[in-house]
Amino acid sequence: MATLVQKKSPVWPWIVMAIAGLVTFVAAMTVPPDAVQGQLSRIMYVHVPSAWLAYLSFGVTMIASGIYLWKRDLEWDRRAHASAEIGVFFTGLAIALGMIWGKSTWGTWWTWDARLTLTAIMFFVYLGYLALRRTTDDMDARAKRAAVMGILAIVQIPLVHFSVIWWQTLHQPPSIIKPEGPDMDTVMVLTLLTAVASFTVMYIAMMVKRVELARLEDAVLIAEQTNTGPAAGEAVVAPDLSGGA
Repeated sequence: MATLVQKKSPVWPWIVMAIAGLVTFVAAMTVPPDAVQGQLSRIMYVHVPSAWLAYLSFGVTMIASGIYLWKRDLEWDRRAHASAEIGVFFTGLAIALGMIWGKSTWGTWWTWDARLTLTAIMFFVYLGYLALRRTTDDMDARAKRAAVMGILAIVQIPLVHFSVIWWQTLHQPPSIIKPEGPDMDTVMVLTLLTAVASFTVMYIAMMVKRVELARLEDAVLIAEQTNTGPAAGEAVVAPDLSGGA
């Protein structure tokens, strides 16, 4: 258990997360509003980076899962788990912000648009990944099952990302990475890239803390499984009635 638990928890990830969040907030609130959508366009500087972190997180989960199956090192399983959990959070955030944005632009909170539907499916599939990890306390069996799912589930990312190109959707197509160049003003592009970079740094800091927590969780599980103390009830002794009343 000593190899799993750090003696001193690092503080710097919390500081990095706070700074990254502050940078994103300042950048999003100081950039000029969009000429058409006005102040509503500021949602983009959190919505888009959240979607990017979903892609990044699930991509890392796939890579870490593959390395686990190769090396059978539970540290990689912890990284896959941590990244998936972060990805689920940011996928949910992207969906929630997209619904707010959609209500103002499309007049409805939700529509069965290809991008929205596929993103929701991806969200629930990775919730299923997290649920699968809770089906057993055998860490090796858990890691193997989760690794297979973590690799197979990655097929959803290209489906989600290219859905606005492959199908006719309400969701707007790519605005920056396109052959003819960005559709946005330079200052908005730079602000969005700043937000994406800040969220990426935030992801790294979150991974450090979540992997640390995963080690602690596994250490507790190992301690419970290797506990050699008396089982509940073994210390209870029947009264001696041989002496009579």
